[in-house]
Amino acid sequence: MRYMLLMIPGGYETAGPELDLPVDRVELMMAFNQSLADAGVLRACEGLHPPATGRRVSFQGGKPLVTDGPFAESKETLGGFWIIEVGSLEDATAWAARCPGAENEVIEIRRIQEMEDYTPEVQAATEGFDLLKGR
Repeated sequence: MRYMLLMIPGGYETAGPELDLPVDRVELMMAFNQSLADAGVLRACEGLHPPATGRRVSFQGGKPLVTDGPFAESKETLGGFWIIEVGSLEDATAWAARCPGAENEVIEIRRIQEMEDYTPEVQAATEGFDLLKGR
C-alpha cells in the first residue's frame, strides 16, 4: 500500500516567497529521507514553495477562477510530502513518527487510491490512461 505523508508546517500559509531554510533542519530531514530510502519504502519526496508563490483555480458556477497566493482564508498549507510504500497504516504512522518534525509541524497520513480499490466499472472508465495503471 502506498501512503502520502503530508507535511503541514504551522505559519507556512503566511510565509513569503523566499526560501530561507535552516541548514540544520534540512540536514535532519535529509537523514530521515535517507532512512526511508535505505529501508526501501521511499517512492518520492518533495518540498513545496510557500503559497505566496502559488495559485488556486476554483470552479464557481462551472467556470475557472484563478487566485494568486497567498490565500488569506488558509489555516493550514502543505510544505512538502513523501510517498512511501508499506504494509499498513500502522507502518506509515511509525515512519511519520520518526520524522524530525519541529514543534509547529504536523504530518497527515493518507492512503493513496490504488486501481484495485475501485469497482470494475470505475476501472473500465480509466481504460487507456496507463499512468494510473502502472504507477
